[in-house]
Amino acid sequence: MIADRSFTSRLIVGTGKFGSFEVMRDAIEASGTEMVTVALRRVDLEATGGPDILEFIDPARCLLLPNTSGAADADEAVRIARLARAAGMPAWVKLEVTPEPRYLLPDPVETLKAAELLVRDGFTVLPYINADPVLAKRLEEVGCATVMPLGSWIGSNQGVRTRDAVRIIVEQATVPVVVDAGLGAPSHAAEAMEMGADAVLVNTAIAVAGDPVAMARAFQAGVEAGRTAYLAGRASEREDAEASSPLTGFLEKLHTSQADPGVTAL
Repeated sequence: MIADRSFTSRLIVGTGKFGSFEVMRDAIEASGTEMVTVALRRVDLEATGGPDILEFIDPARCLLLPNTSGAADADEAVRIARLARAAGMPAWVKLEVTPEPRYLLPDPVETLKAAELLVRDGFTVLPYINADPVLAKRLEEVGCATVMPLGSWIGSNQGVRTRDAVRIIVEQATVPVVVDAGLGAPSHAAEAMEMGADAVLVNTAIAVAGDPVAMARAFQAGVEAGRTAYLAGRASEREDAEASSPLTGFLEKLHTSQADPGVTAL
């Protein structure tokens, strides 16, 4: 449940880097997602001539989540969100403020500032952040509908490198936690879900795969497996070994007889 809307899929899919709009559409369908995020700069707001990305996303099936990708500060992010809403897109926004170009790290100060402005303006805000538990709580307090800590750098495919901080965020959160960025394999998505994340967002790993449609299905399975494992309650880690078949009954007697020649084995 995000804000006042429920979802049956815990996988959110991005729309960048696909080889074609047709492949993107098929991968979205295969993933089972009910929310897709799209950068406003990739949308033809004039809808003139050639194909537009929105023509390949079924709004009856998927909530369109505009994002402020490319925004360098809070003012720019707010302008992009308002432009998307004025163009008839949902008043939901994935808030991204990434002034640092090499690692695309989110600016915590400008992100919080933009979040406050957008929430007051009636937006449902899903902010992309560093895995910072203190910032996550501050964003909850100003009214964000989720927090979206990064697993690793955007597009890096390195998996959940921020696992310790993500665990703290999950433990403290009162809104859904979506692990966003850096998930490169279905096993990464499963790991995030096993840690208690409510959902994950994946783009690059699906879009640039040899077979994006098959990879979308794999991520769907990974998310479902990870969530099931979390609900089942995984076994705790140990420093030493513990036999899964302990010596009991006749095996214990046999072990004793072999250790003491004076005992007759059964």
